[in-house]
Amino acid sequence: QAQVEESGGGLVQTGDSLRLSCTNSERKFIIATMAWFRQAPGAEREFVTALSWGGYVAYYADSVKGRFTISGDSAKNTVTLQMNSLKPEDTAVYYCASRGYVSAPVTDMDPYDFWGQGTQVTVSS
Repeated sequence: QAQVEESGGGLVQTGDSLRLSCTNSERKFIIATMAWFRQAPGAEREFVTALSWGGYVAYYADSVKGRFTISGDSAKNTVTLQMNSLKPEDTAVYYCASRGYVSAPVTDMDPYDFWGQGTQVTVSS
């Protein structure tokens, strides 16, 4: 069973920055895309950003575009999420997810095979 480890959550104020990191230790399954989803209290889990190793193409939800940046290393199956200009509405549990080569939008949760336990991000106003 692959181990997905996340780190970097915490409590910050509006306008602050925070960096999340994730590593997928899977070695028998080819990882093609790594992503971050988030779930706020009482809300459904939603797509935040993804990075596909083919061409290192990044995808962002409109709500975070221009503020969040995803980067990573395909050789190590690690991704980092740099979050700037944080807002209270960014408060959520952030989950790292990974998937193989599938013909589905990166925003769809179902194709992701590996999930982390989640890390809490709280932005106070």
